Amino acid sequence: MKVNVIGEMTDEEIKQYVSRAESINKGKVIDEMTLRPDGDYVDIEYHFAPADFERIRRITGYLVGTLDRFNNAKRAEVEDRVKHSVA
Repeated sequence: MKVNVIGEMTDEEIKQYVSRAESINKGKVIDEMTLRPDGDYVDIEYHFAPADFERIRRITGYLVGTLDRFNNAKRAEVEDRVKHSVA
């Protein structure tokens, strides 16, 4: 993670703000963080790393990402589906 400090802060203060940001944003990867001390306050700006995206489709009444948990009957339904196209 890249940390930009605009102004003056101690290393301990920076570590505390980074730790707090990571605990608040669990499950997200902070790519870059900018800290701007302003008197008694600190303005914080986060930039998150792009999240992985999994395609989800509705197939035979279920929302699924992959067909690996379908039994043979459900797999046959998927293969027999009529796929419509938009002209």
